[in-house]
Amino acid sequence: MRYRLRGKHDILWRRFRRTRPLRELGKSVMTYRAGRYVGLAMALVMVTVAPASAVDVSPHRALYRLTLDSAKVSSGLADANGAMYYEWGETCGGWTVDQRFRLRLLYADEGTVDISSSLVTWESKDGLRYNFNEKRSRNGEIEEDIHGQAHLDGKGKGGIAEFEEPERKTLKLAPGTLFPTAHTLFLIESAEAGEHFVSRKVFDGTSLDNAEQISAVIGPQLKPDPKAAKPLGDPLLQHPSWRMHLAFFAPQSSKTDSDTPEYELTMRLLENGISQSLSLNYGDYVLQGKLEDIEALPKPHC
Repeated sequence: MRYRLRGKHDILWRRFRRTRPLRELGKSVMTYRAGRYVGLAMALVMVTVAPASAVDVSPHRALYRLTLDSAKVSSGLADANGAMYYEWGETCGGWTVDQRFRLRLLYADEGTVDISSSLVTWESKDGLRYNFNEKRSRNGEIEEDIHGQAHLDGKGKGGIAEFEEPERKTLKLAPGTLFPTAHTLFLIESAEAGEHFVSRKVFDGTSLDNAEQISAVIGPQLKPDPKAAKPLGDPLLQHPSWRMHLAFFAPQSSKTDSDTPEYELTMRLLENGISQSLSLNYGDYVLQGKLEDIEALPKPHC
């Protein structure tokens, strides 16, 4: 998800730029988030993982089409559409993610609101270091520019997150906190081990808040469909997968109801780290993400 490459990447990026702009939903979705566990993710959409993780990640770039699945009348939302570009790359020492999200929301009373966000991160393969940089804009004007770095003192230990923008701020990360890529790998490892429910604190740096609690319900393993049409017939997608439902809860310091998730993500996550499909539930409305194109990225020669 991170670094731009030439070749087919240019085609995918031009397709992304031609989509109708989107508007952002509260917090960025797939920093994982969606993404990343994404995605995220979307987009889009883990335990501290050592370099020799059992998960064989497939570096890739993907394009997802976002559409409105449903909306409550009280939301005032008439339509929504957009796209998410997600690139998960690998270096000898870490993982890179480049996630770009655009959405256009049409409200019955307010008219159209265009939202876009970009998230670029680097995370060490031992899960102990993390750099983040996110920008979010509304109707073409930048509303938030966040960047900084974080580290953990060791596997399972706490650490520190330091923000440089929009203000200098330091947060203490609790023991057991994970960074996004480590969390994705943790989800896959948990699924392979037969776990059906896991919950961890994850820090992604997309707001000035501390780590949020992410609870995941993991379904039974699903087999790939060898007769699926493109892009689902791509060799990258011919791997076992699990349908997962993730609920994102605000940090404990928040005054919001801790029993109510800020939003929910449902995705079909493959054993190689690719999200085949996703659904984002923000309470008042639900967005569907459909995979439109995918491309493998090279692994580093270390």
